[in-house]
Amino acid sequence: MATLDQKSPNVLLQSLCCRITGKSEAEVAHQFQYAVRVIGSNYAPTIERDEFLVSEKIKKECKWHLDRSCSTMRTHSYCKILSQQRQNAFLFLSPCPSQVGNYGALFAQALPRDAHSTPFFCTRPQSLALSYGERTAGLSASIGTSGISSMGVYTLNGPTPTPQSLLAGQPPQSAAGAGQSLGSRLAWTLPVSASPSALGPPATRPLLGPPAPSSRLVRPRRDGDAAGDVSETALVRDILYVFQGIDGKFIKMSTQDNCYKIDNKIVVCKSLRDTSSRLAELGWLHNKVRKYTDARSLDRAFGLVGQSFCASLHQELKEYYRLLSVLHSQLQVEDDQGVNMCTENSLTLRRLLVWMYDPKVRLKTLAALVDFCQGRKGGELASAVHAYGKTGDPQMRALVQHILCLVSHPILNFLYRWIYDGELEDTYHEFFVASDPNVKTDRLWHDKYSLRKSMIPSFITMDQARKVLLIGKSINFLHQVCHDRTPPSKITPASKSADTPKDAAELLSDLEGAFQEKIDAAYFDTSKYLLDVLNHNYLLLDHLQAMRRYLLLGQGDFIRHLMDLLKPELARPATTLYQHNLTGILETAVRATNAQFDNAEILKRLDVRLLEVSPGDTGWDVFSLDYHVDGPIATVFTRECMGHYLRVFNFLWRAKRMEYTLTDIWKGQMCNAKLLKTMPELSGVLHQCHILASEMVHFIHQMQYYITFEVLECSWDELWNKVQQAQDLDHIIAAHEVFLDTIISRCLLDNNSRSLLNQLRAIFDQIIEFQNAQDSLYRSALEELSLRLLYEEKKQQREDEGQWGVTAEQEAEEKKRIQEFQDSIPKMRSQLRILTHFYQSIVQQFLVLLMTSSDESLRFLSFRLDFNEHYRAREPRLRASLGATRGRRLSNI
Repeated sequence: MATLDQKSPNVLLQSLCCRITGKSEAEVAHQFQYAVRVIGSNYAPTIERDEFLVSEKIKKECKWHLDRSCSTMRTHSYCKILSQQRQNAFLFLSPCPSQVGNYGALFAQALPRDAHSTPFFCTRPQSLALSYGERTAGLSASIGTSGISSMGVYTLNGPTPTPQSLLAGQPPQSAAGAGQSLGSRLAWTLPVSASPSALGPPATRPLLGPPAPSSRLVRPRRDGDAAGDVSETALVRDILYVFQGIDGKFIKMSTQDNCYKIDNKIVVCKSLRDTSSRLAELGWLHNKVRKYTDARSLDRAFGLVGQSFCASLHQELKEYYRLLSVLHSQLQVEDDQGVNMCTENSLTLRRLLVWMYDPKVRLKTLAALVDFCQGRKGGELASAVHAYGKTGDPQMRALVQHILCLVSHPILNFLYRWIYDGELEDTYHEFFVASDPNVKTDRLWHDKYSLRKSMIPSFITMDQARKVLLIGKSINFLHQVCHDRTPPSKITPASKSADTPKDAAELLSDLEGAFQEKIDAAYFDTSKYLLDVLNHNYLLLDHLQAMRRYLLLGQGDFIRHLMDLLKPELARPATTLYQHNLTGILETAVRATNAQFDNAEILKRLDVRLLEVSPGDTGWDVFSLDYHVDGPIATVFTRECMGHYLRVFNFLWRAKRMEYTLTDIWKGQMCNAKLLKTMPELSGVLHQCHILASEMVHFIHQMQYYITFEVLECSWDELWNKVQQAQDLDHIIAAHEVFLDTIISRCLLDNNSRSLLNQLRAIFDQIIEFQNAQDSLYRSALEELSLRLLYEEKKQQREDEGQWGVTAEQEAEEKKRIQEFQDSIPKMRSQLRILTHFYQSIVQQFLVLLMTSSDESLRFLSFRLDFNEHYRAREPRLRASLGATRGRRLSNI
């Protein structure tokens, strides 16, 4: 048989259990397992004691129930255990012989009712592991429910089970604690020198609170004795209950004052009353935090972010409860051993005031967070928590940072699922990306997804949020609109997501580094792939150039030939036009020009449209080219954009018609000039026509130059450069919209230029009027010329036949007709004069509006239109406007 010195600690511990309970080894198996778990928990006091003092105290405890011989043998065993594992010896100091009659009953009472209750030794603050991950699996199971239940382990009725509300609200044990710093974990614990059960001899222990005078004697009395003053012992016991939000015997919650206080009828000295009031604030703070967590933990609409916030508060409360269990156990030991409150080893209010300073600061922070986060959820809640982390206190900053990691974990999970898979499962609308299920596929890019700006966490910038929105939107656009079945993992390799709060903490600690790199990598990969699909599979850039060539009249040979073919049709009334006839003419123009070499996909989209017909309209007024768009390219060329293209085409078509009309006028003048030389009476009228036509040609040429080069070409060059440098589809859409807006405004089609556009249209109408007047003049002149030639021909024929050329009657009739024609010339001249005056007055008004325009290019256009100051000499307002403009320019310089 092995000697006592050769036995292992486990064998000695099992024999000790048998001696205490008086039962066999099989019967004490449960108690033995419990004792091994307690001894192996590594939560024994860290302050080393003198082995001799420990053994002497064990002797003192044992001699009250066993004889001296048995005590000597047991003490030898205790000392052996102490020499092998110092912490095990403290187990035997915990039983209190004043409560039970024998050690068997005492040990049985100390056992938990279930395998998961926490002994009070587990709450030794100075032996707490640095992180949850460092604790063993068995220990984690034993402390998983530590809280209020651990405070009353050594009561007569056994341990109190953990409240179900706390158990329901506790998050599952994860790696969250593994990333928590030493400072934040030990902030709930007592100071090293102030651990209640670790206090050493007075000569070697620092004094945290002023010790009670040894000469003072406390009158023995019961707590319920109302005849005398309330003792500090009773107040300490009440304070420990108040710390948990439970009314004590003397300190109760005052609903009127909303605080814990001692009733004024109770006789307590002022110092104790004031100290108790200061300590009772922890109970009020605890209630505030606990009330918030209890109310929100059961609220499903609070969302995952809110539940994570509640879980973080529960975790902090759990650490707070561990501290309270230490204080409760110390008070229980003192009561059981009859320690006087005046000794230096006792709990006093002033010591509690010192020990609870840091926990009070942490509870204040939690309570302030609870107040600030009221009514917030999702990203807004994360922003509120993040705002509290901007403090200079490193401990408070670590606390808020730990809570922020738990709170932001669901947000980061939302984010990674969105940017890597395009999935958005936001049941409670917590994420900053919102989805509208009622939007159809054709408006997916523009309307289906949007940013909830209130839900963007403050640690995520607006640029990052915009990129996150674009990434997921691009993935969904590829799948639903482009019907691209490429897996998202091939578009952008999925990086490791924030699987745990520890991963979230690593990302939050490097928002401008690792987190930014993840967002940028996913953004560039997804956007590049989407643009490649649109350019190669759907010919986005080719369609953009087709808009420029056809709807913006960039294909010159096609437009000119189309006008030549359409002229007979468009001169007819608008009600007599048929779209199929015009479509045939369009196809003929395409086959006869360089447009035939365009992609068939583009040519089949080119069509003719007839606008709404108004009374008196001709074909020129209702004709328009159209370009059909559908599928993914309709995202860029939306209905609004096509409406803008239609307005610009009508304006450019009208301006092109004016150029075409003036060309016909010039042709008529050149062709008829020689024919009408025999009619000298028309020279003045024809000269007047030449002058007016020259003014109109100059005006139209300058307007065409301005529209074609300064507006269309410059804007197109800017658009093409932006499209080539675009990083995502939004950049292309934005550049295209800027291009159209620039054209609309500089072509005088916006609301601000309505007066200018009206004047310009009036000028165009005058050109049409002039064409009609000149055509009428030439018809009359050519008809008169033909009659005169016919008269001379007949006269010459009769003379050749030997007859009189004309009779007197014929000659009189000829002279009468010539006189009537000559009498009509002043009427023609007056009509041209009126037309010229009206045209010039409209041009002058147009120039005045140009001079006063805020657009510098329009002011320069006015200089070119009146390069020789012809209109300025006729219009005083132009001189004033020019002077004012020069004055503004000089003042700006």
